[in-house]
Amino acid sequence: MQRRALIAVAASVLLASASFAQDKYPSKPIRLVVPFAPGGSSSIVARAFAGEMSKGLGQEIIIDNRPGGAGNIAMEAVAKADPDGYTLIIGHIGTLAVNPFMFAKLPFDTNRDFAAVSLLAKVPSIFVVNASVPVKNLKEMIDYAKANPGKVYYGSAGNGSAGHLAFEYLKLVTKMDIQHVPYKGTGPQLTDLIGGQTQAASAGTPPLMPHVKAGKLRVFAVGTSRRLPELAGVGTIAEQGYPGFETVQWYGLNAPARVPAPIIKRLADEAAKAAKSREVQDRFAGDSTEEVGSSAAEYAEFIRAEQARWSVVVKSAGIKAD
Repeated sequence: MQRRALIAVAASVLLASASFAQDKYPSKPIRLVVPFAPGGSSSIVARAFAGEMSKGLGQEIIIDNRPGGAGNIAMEAVAKADPDGYTLIIGHIGTLAVNPFMFAKLPFDTNRDFAAVSLLAKVPSIFVVNASVPVKNLKEMIDYAKANPGKVYYGSAGNGSAGHLAFEYLKLVTKMDIQHVPYKGTGPQLTDLIGGQTQAASAGTPPLMPHVKAGKLRVFAVGTSRRLPELAGVGTIAEQGYPGFETVQWYGLNAPARVPAPIIKRLADEAAKAAKSREVQDRFAGDSTEEVGSSAAEYAEFIRAEQARWSVVVKSAGIKAD
């Protein structure tokens, strides 16, 4: 009986300690891992939300870009991190909805090893060409590719990235002959696109619109179901002859599995506040990004729906890991 009493006391102390730790959360800076190189939509979304969430949490959120392996290197590191709420990761269409079906084997289980926290933002996908390419709409892009078989290249942030998926989806429905060049991040991809080493790309609006406005890139189609206010003269792919086509990028906040529920809720609540803040809304006002800030349950359901959608695209397009 004495031993049982001691065990009960020890368990009570541990529970009290855990509760105290959660009540005091966060008591130190939080690391937010971005599984891609700096310069892309993931970094832009991460920095915008981190800045606002830090205010409500009372602790700095430090951005840690860890590119490589289609995001899997960073995902593995976070999956193995302590589930204390001090290591988080930006969830993404590629890492959460595509890689599980593109890779034959992963060193983690996407659904089992990660907890959904909040869907942060949806970013419109747009399709662009270098300004020197004589293309102004989707029909002209298809004709240009046909006139230059095997000579037209599009870049992406890497295999399984949102841009890769979007362009392969477009190729699937249009039967367009254009070659894929994977990079290690949106930043390196844009350097070559602007320099003319590649001719086209698809990505979210935040990293592309400054170059569109500067006249270095031209948008020939948008992937959303409706035209974007900032690009009112550019038709959607659906209205340019391919009804039902739609693709958007999305970014969420994820944590290692087993992070205590009160911490997950605290983070989700702060993400929701950040999404409604003037600072975050002003940051995305010019590129049609939709700030979300969902609950953990809503985000988890969203991930399941996206996995169902993109597993079909990956299989149909034959997208495989390097």
